[in-house]
Amino acid sequence: MEHIPFDSRNLIYKDPFGAVASGTEVAFRVVLQNYINATAVFIEYAPDGKAPVFQEMIKTKAAEKTATYETKLAFETGLYFYKFKILTDYGEQYILRTNGGKGRISDSGDCWQLTVFDKDFKTPEKLSGGIIYQIFPDRFYNSGKPKNNVPSDRYIKSDFTSLPEHRQQDGALALGNDYYGGDLEGIRQKLPYIASLGVSIIYLNPIFEAHSNHRYNTADYMKIDSLLGNEKDLKRLCRDAKKHGIIIVLDGVFSHTGDDSIYFNRYKRYGNGGAYNSPDSEFCDWFKFKNWPDSYEAWWGVPSLPEVNEENASFTEFITGKNGVLEHWLKCGIGGYRLDVADELPDQFLEKLRKTVKAKNKDAVIIGEVWEDATNKISYSTRRRYLLGDQLDSVMNYPFSDAIIDFTISGDAEELLETIMSICENYPKQCLDILMNHIGTHDTKRVLTALGGEAENGRNRDWQASKRMSEQELSLAKKRLYLAALLQYTLPGIPSLYYGDEAGMEGYGDPFCRAFYPWGNQDAYLLDFYRKLGAIRRNNKVFKDGLFVPVFAEKGTFCFERTKEDEKVLICVNRWCDPVFIDAPKGYQNAEVVFGALPIDNKLKIDGLGFTVLKTKVSHK
Repeated sequence: MEHIPFDSRNLIYKDPFGAVASGTEVAFRVVLQNYINATAVFIEYAPDGKAPVFQEMIKTKAAEKTATYETKLAFETGLYFYKFKILTDYGEQYILRTNGGKGRISDSGDCWQLTVFDKDFKTPEKLSGGIIYQIFPDRFYNSGKPKNNVPSDRYIKSDFTSLPEHRQQDGALALGNDYYGGDLEGIRQKLPYIASLGVSIIYLNPIFEAHSNHRYNTADYMKIDSLLGNEKDLKRLCRDAKKHGIIIVLDGVFSHTGDDSIYFNRYKRYGNGGAYNSPDSEFCDWFKFKNWPDSYEAWWGVPSLPEVNEENASFTEFITGKNGVLEHWLKCGIGGYRLDVADELPDQFLEKLRKTVKAKNKDAVIIGEVWEDATNKISYSTRRRYLLGDQLDSVMNYPFSDAIIDFTISGDAEELLETIMSICENYPKQCLDILMNHIGTHDTKRVLTALGGEAENGRNRDWQASKRMSEQELSLAKKRLYLAALLQYTLPGIPSLYYGDEAGMEGYGDPFCRAFYPWGNQDAYLLDFYRKLGAIRRNNKVFKDGLFVPVFAEKGTFCFERTKEDEKVLICVNRWCDPVFIDAPKGYQNAEVVFGALPIDNKLKIDGLGFTVLKTKVSHK
């Protein structure tokens, strides 16, 4: 058996585990075999982007075959990368990071990461243990309430069962101007249904006036789109949602506007003003013109989405200032913001945004759209500091999403565990507990299609529009979805359910993942399962902020515990078609069965494409 000189995920070697608050004393211990003949051992740590610092470690324990070296350090807020250097009579050697956080004396490998967040960093505790429900507002429910002042260039569909349009009548690609008329009042009317899923947060895709159905091309930040309703409707929704224990989170799109907006006004919908029509416009400096008016920087090169300069004082004040956009909607009763493309928002802007939001409501949440590990993300050649205490509360957890879907398809349990442990190790605990754990959003294909549908392989939207899963494909996809959803709802963080996934909706990427909710035609079994998952989270405190404890990860079988105080819940999933038997952890012989069955003779059986969930109490006598 290979000797392990250091393991960042084992308290014997590093205590405490994972990210730490500034000023926290961290103990590092290295265990070396005596034949190495070490004359000195150092920890070499580098504040991100700065020269390394060396700290000699003290020999604290000598045994027949090994010696232990230890040091204790406290750090200021920031990101640190560390490794260990050994001096011997034969020269220098290094302990470097390999898979699973374990170290190895080697010439190749990586440094370990240590995230140090501000000691005063707090996130809204009441969110943990909850469930997010994401709604694409136009596609959820049409209340039938009359719509006033609707622009005439919008195509309103009457058949709610039809797919979103992907082509115009002339055959050109659709412009996103087809609408089903879902509105805020419709969401309010469906609050009892949403609450039945155990939901505590509703995240709405953009609701501000905009001239496309996705509304990411904002036309007026201070006005709700006429098809959705008005401020009174939003206030009523927030008020009634609160009665169900639900808060409303809005999408904040601040890296760009629409070219068809009051600010840019390329098509003069809003009169003769706007940045496109006059270099003297009050909005002209908001945008990044290369050669006014037709050459300007646009989001991902899309001309209809001109980028804004978030460092422009006028724009920043408009969004974050007194009575600005953020404050205005917080006054209406919303409970926070999800920030679109957070990696395109400068640090200074995010810091001002946080101060404004928290000053108005300290419990309001700020969630960023980040697709990678948010603790070490580099964007535009700059290391980001999202989760160190002065910017975001949390992020969308794409690493979990990708890992869950990959595992459910491929059965690589070891890779799933590594992804989970990496996030648990790098993220501050208060962020980890409220990570937005989705397995599908408006930006991805429907999870059922991802789990069982035929891969696009470059096929165009015409093919995607016509393609439906066969009964066999759909049956397999649903079995896989049970596994994926169970993992999503029981891993650290907050599950985010994309509207309609619980109803069995399928569809490829935009616009087919944005169809209208199939009221009256839901998959009853899936819906019942999601309600059970919601009840499990509500009724077990371990899912609020309990520890994640790996139990077994091999081939297609993945098992872990969530523990808190006297409560433990065991979650096991089996990706393979045949049943598997594993040794049951101690304490589950007489557990409460949530799913599956109790162990027999200390062996736990997990059915093929099945799962087991057991709950037990721990005696501390």
